[in-house]
Amino acid sequence: MEETQAVATATTTKEEKTLPDFRAGDTVKVHYKIIEGDHTRIQPFEGIVICRHGSDVSKTFTVRRIAADSVGVERIFVLKSPNIDKIEVLKHGKVRRAKLYYLRDKVGRAAMRIKELKQVK
Repeated sequence: MEETQAVATATTTKEEKTLPDFRAGDTVKVHYKIIEGDHTRIQPFEGIVICRHGSDVSKTFTVRRIAADSVGVERIFVLKSPNIDKIEVLKHGKVRRAKLYYLRDKVGRAAMRIKELKQVK
């Protein structure tokens, strides 16, 4: 029996972005386009990915960081959003859970303490 391989061809006019592989526990920097009136600028948001949700086009991920005065800030991003300029994976975290909601109860340095799996260059 001969195996046949199906070749998928993309006929979309938009350029498909290649996003890095990341999961819960990874520290990422998301470069997000902010539209202010006539101007657009790119604002980075750096933090730990605490969860990924959804399927297909509606995939989302939540990034949490500690802002000034030890206040936790979470932001939900749509993975296929045209407003995401790029995603940088700064380090991979060694975690054993898919959802890291327990980090919401941690304060200060303890909230960011996740062992590093390997260095990303």
